[in-house]
Amino acid sequence: MSINDSFKALSDSNRRKILELLRERDLTAGEIADHFQMTKPSISHHLNLLKQAELVWDQRHGQHIYYSLNSAVFNELLNWIISFQPTNSEGNEKA
Repeated sequence: MSINDSFKALSDSNRRKILELLRERDLTAGEIADHFQMTKPSISHHLNLLKQAELVWDQRHGQHIYYSLNSAVFNELLNWIISFQPTNSEGNEKA
C-alpha cells in the first residue's frame, strides 16, 4: 500500500461517496453508477483509482464484478494518523 495513492484516491468527493456506499454492502459498478450522474466510464475510472490504492477489492461472481472495501488499508491509514497523536508521557497535552 502506498499512503500517497490512498490519499490521492481519498481526495476526490466522488470516490469518497463510492467508499461510503461500499461501507453498507458490496456493489457492482452498475449499482454504484445508479447513485451518480456521470458516465459508466467515469465510474470505472474512479473504481480503478480506488483499486490501485487498494482501498477496494473486486471479485467476479458469474457475469458481475462486485466491489468491496479493503478494511485493512483503512486500518493502516488510521494507525498512521493516530501515530501523530501526542501521548500523555510526552508532555504535549495542553491544560
